[in-house]
Amino acid sequence: MEENLPEVLMRVVSELHDVAYLIERIEPQLLDIGGDQIMQSADAMKVLQGIDLAVQKTRGLAEFIDTITATIPSEWVVDVATALSLVKLTEMQKSLGAGMRHGHSQPLTKAAGDFDFF
Repeated sequence: MEENLPEVLMRVVSELHDVAYLIERIEPQLLDIGGDQIMQSADAMKVLQGIDLAVQKTRGLAEFIDTITATIPSEWVVDVATALSLVKLTEMQKSLGAGMRHGHSQPLTKAAGDFDFF
């Protein structure tokens, strides 16, 4: 299953942006659960700073890959079959696989309380 490398990398970029968004959504939830006193805890502040750092790193990786992808010749191809077989999340596997255009594997618009059985 050979695919154009720049297209594969752009799908990875899209997934990284999704991951950053999902991580970013954790912080306000922690603040809601912990209330104002969470800001008084040094350990809690370290956790919140860690969440911010994870978002920044994820977005940084996405931008790095996006930027170098622009310099990769479009005729470069890679076999993604083995790599896709190692991805355990079905929706992510579909998003990273052939025929998908920069889609999102995460259902970003799901209502609270929705869940998937696995």
